[in-house]
Amino acid sequence: MSASFTLYDYVLSGNCYKIRLFAALLGLEYDSVAVDFYPGFEHRSEAMLALNPAGTLPVMVTDAGEGDVLTETNAMLTWMALRAGETARSWFPATDPDVGPKVQQGLAFGAGLTNSIGLARLSSMLDWPTDGEKAKAAGLRHLRSLELHLTDRQLDGGLWWAGDHPTVADVACFPYVALSPDAGLTHDGFPAIRRWLYAVRSLPGFVTMPGIHALHELR
Repeated sequence: MSASFTLYDYVLSGNCYKIRLFAALLGLEYDSVAVDFYPGFEHRSEAMLALNPAGTLPVMVTDAGEGDVLTETNAMLTWMALRAGETARSWFPATDPDVGPKVQQGLAFGAGLTNSIGLARLSSMLDWPTDGEKAKAAGLRHLRSLELHLTDRQLDGGLWWAGDHPTVADVACFPYVALSPDAGLTHDGFPAIRRWLYAVRSLPGFVTMPGIHALHELR
């Protein structure tokens, strides 16, 4: 299979990992360009700002439309799901009136995790100029909200964010929940989250990143 997109990537970024993880789960080939986010701040270079004036990562250049550029992580996840064949489209059941809206809600929740746990992690690991304590408090609220949601799902016999199988919502939420200990937010007291994290790690094709271990390493 030829490469379907080029990913401008930083190995420690949870958002970049979402794209690498989803590509692995779908079996998609892609090209990767490493970007020195820190300490090089290469994402703010002239070349990178020409691709993405917002100066954020990841950046995806697709093989469609003469190399369309996507700069929002949720848009990248959606692009991948909709172009990976009928089986992979189950990851993004946009036309399902029951599950589709819930998946969209999960994508939005994943963005909230980036803006809370993600910022707290940057503050903790890289001394990023942000209010780390405020971000950590927001991250804890997100974890509590996720625990309630997943507890309800599991009491009803479900496991995933929405529906009876994993969707792109699970991919969107997984990285920063799994990485939350980097920000001092452990999973103690969150049994539903721990079961869900285990389930995601059990998926065929799952790949790791620094700070997120393979299932056999957890055992």
